[in-house]
Amino acid sequence: MQIVSQIAFLAAFIVAISFFIRNVRRLYRNIKLGKAIDRTDRPKERLSNMIRVALGQSKMVKRPVAGILHILVYVGFIIINIEMLEIVIDGIFGTHRVFSFLGGTYNFLIGAFEILALLVIVSIITFWIRRNVIKIKRFWSSEMKGWPKNDANYILYFEVALMTCFLLMNAADYQLQLNGAEHYASQEGIIGGFPVSQFLLPLIDGLGNSALIVIERTTWWLHIIGILIFLNYLYYSKHLHILLAFPNTYYAKLKLKGELTNLESVTNEVKLMMDPNADPFAAPEAGAADEEPEKFGASDVTDLNWVQLLNAYTCTECGRCTSECPANQTGKKLSPRKIMMDTRDRLEEVGEQLNKKQPIAEGKQLLDDYITREELWACTTCSACVEACPIGIDPLSIIIEMRRYLVMEESAAPNELNVSMSNIENNGAPWPYNQMDRLNWAKEN
Repeated sequence: MQIVSQIAFLAAFIVAISFFIRNVRRLYRNIKLGKAIDRTDRPKERLSNMIRVALGQSKMVKRPVAGILHILVYVGFIIINIEMLEIVIDGIFGTHRVFSFLGGTYNFLIGAFEILALLVIVSIITFWIRRNVIKIKRFWSSEMKGWPKNDANYILYFEVALMTCFLLMNAADYQLQLNGAEHYASQEGIIGGFPVSQFLLPLIDGLGNSALIVIERTTWWLHIIGILIFLNYLYYSKHLHILLAFPNTYYAKLKLKGELTNLESVTNEVKLMMDPNADPFAAPEAGAADEEPEKFGASDVTDLNWVQLLNAYTCTECGRCTSECPANQTGKKLSPRKIMMDTRDRLEEVGEQLNKKQPIAEGKQLLDDYITREELWACTTCSACVEACPIGIDPLSIIIEMRRYLVMEESAAPNELNVSMSNIENNGAPWPYNQMDRLNWAKEN
């Protein structure tokens, strides 16, 4: 019977890891659909930013309640899953608590895991109340209906179930050790520390060893299978940030938030215009005439760079960006969170076509089909959304690229902007006054 259990575990583990690797490959392929961009500069500063923001959660605690609770869940869930290594070894080789040779250190670790598991459960219940009972506004925006709302709750239920299984497994294991059951009892005494699960013993009081083994084995299987399912669920969930927050913060923009990038083609053209030695009538280089002109801005996900696509997959849908957005606060249609969600949804749609080995269908794109022009022009480019994001996501960069497309490819800027640009071209300023007349106001009485 033991060998059957080991084979079943190994099969489940291999299937889960294989499925996870397939999803990672698809994720990497989708992100690499974006244009190339160099984010390898200032490596020490990037590494520091990743450690401080992704690992240290420095921006989360700007909202103390949610931040501290999130740190508890994050630390608890990650540290508890260190036990995964022991579970995998036990599952493959049929051992029981293979790391128990660590003695007092092992007992301390298991005890710490249990305390963290309890804190995770308390934190998750608090999150659920904030989301579903108190109904904090940023969790109930229009873009948070349907799957985004359900996904957030599914994760909460999943994590509570995993932590509960962990504690029940330890309670049954502890009772079996007290009973001296074969395969569980040890000559060294009680293996592990059980500061939390010991209080669950009244729930299983009076049960025989056979029933306790069923409970221990059932919760053990549910815990490990649940973790493997959760690992593969991440790809379809906003909780993909658990994995992507680290590369996202490493490759985040380090320049000033208000600094805009220049289009290389436009920059080269301006340099050519300013070069007194350039020949305006020179023939293009060989093959240059056959090249397709570079597209200005972005109308679809393949026009964005790979960091922007990484941003879209990393978005946690927490809504901090939208809650800080002045345009959104004044009733405008713009929601920076929706910009990221729409980008990811469109990218997933393109990815599905690639999965089916189909060409990317024409006639549908990110602009208009997902993100409206009204949303794009509502943005004040204040960078509040970028500053608010706890993991360095930059919705503003996507908005700017899509605005560039509208202005430079479709000449579809709002009339007010067209007037301002015409004035800049003619008068050197956005106002409709000749440069010679600008100081006339000072002469007025």
